[in-house]
Amino acid sequence: MPAQEHPKIDTSVPHSARIWNYWLGGRDNYPVDREAGDQFAQVFPGIAELAKASRHFLSRTVRYLAGEAGIRQFLDVGTGLPTVDNTHEVAQRVAPDARVVYVDNDPLVLVHANALLASAPQGVTSFIDADMHDPEAILKAASRTLDLTRPVALILMQITGHIADTAEAHALVRRLMDGLPPGSHLAFNDSSDTSAANLEATQQYNDTGAEPYHLRTPAELTGFFDGLELLEPGVVPIARWRPEIDSAVALVDVDAWGGVGRKP
Repeated sequence: MPAQEHPKIDTSVPHSARIWNYWLGGRDNYPVDREAGDQFAQVFPGIAELAKASRHFLSRTVRYLAGEAGIRQFLDVGTGLPTVDNTHEVAQRVAPDARVVYVDNDPLVLVHANALLASAPQGVTSFIDADMHDPEAILKAASRTLDLTRPVALILMQITGHIADTAEAHALVRRLMDGLPPGSHLAFNDSSDTSAANLEATQQYNDTGAEPYHLRTPAELTGFFDGLELLEPGVVPIARWRPEIDSAVALVDVDAWGGVGRKP
């Protein structure tokens, strides 16, 4: 059989997953990404703190979901490049039998997919190539690993900004949640338009020819939880969602809002 060809990776334009990886201190990036990341940080110096805060938010929410909420199934859409404390690692430290499905349609992420598949022996981790614009295809593919008659945690971290129209973004998330049973949860965060510097840096980034990103108001971000029961403290700047008092991570507000909601 001929060797399977990897998807073509364009290293001539910046790439959001690679830039995010750079801000988090990773190595899966190219000079064009580091240059774009540095230019963004010159205009908005808080971006590296935002990236780290988003990762810590992911860890806290997944620990809550796998622990106190008793969730054993996770659907992480738009997972991005692997880094420390991926969803399956956090969940399976709490519940080794947790089942995790990662979803992305990015060529670079697909190349790195095997790095995400090291599940705990008692659990399952899988990766599917699908687009958030097709929720039904995501749910169909996820059902090969997850039991969609039992609660699932839908994880959406810093991904909905890739959808330009807010109404469409809200509708896509609702369609995903509609395919999950009562007792399922949404764990979500995304960047807000609450900083002029972030707005300017994002516009400059969008002008590079990279896939555009769109910042939203806190009210628009809260709209992703319509129809769900919001857990305390609601949709807040992500560092303020159940901060860990004994953590070495400083409580620093960043221009990203998030929360966790339960499907009644």
